[in-house]
Amino acid sequence: MLSSAFRMRRGDQFVSAIKGGRRAGRPTLVAHLSDRGNPADPPQVGFVVSKAVGGAVVRNRVKRRLRHLMRHRLHSLPRGSLLVVRANPQAASARSDLLAAELDVVLERLIGRRAPARRADRPAATDGST
Repeated sequence: MLSSAFRMRRGDQFVSAIKGGRRAGRPTLVAHLSDRGNPADPPQVGFVVSKAVGGAVVRNRVKRRLRHLMRHRLHSLPRGSLLVVRANPQAASARSDLLAAELDVVLERLIGRRAPARRADRPAATDGST
């Protein structure tokens, strides 16, 4: 769960991030990153999961999974930034490790550096190496 200090709630913040920010997408999700201009503020994250993703239960499950994944990646976001993560319909059936990998890809594209995740979010190595 993301703490309330890191969660977007106001519509104008969502509009600001989507209209004035950069965009990066993958099949399961699209992210928009915008700079608010005040580096003293913590980064804030908002999630958009439309009815195209599924019913209420499915949408809430997707939001919970994305919030959980984003919690471990907050430190990689620039201070004072706004990030909106929009789930595509494929997110409903995607495994958590795929969502984590695609979230890492879009964050890397948006912020220009690898967003390290916790070990539990990464898929297990298949070649026997660690």
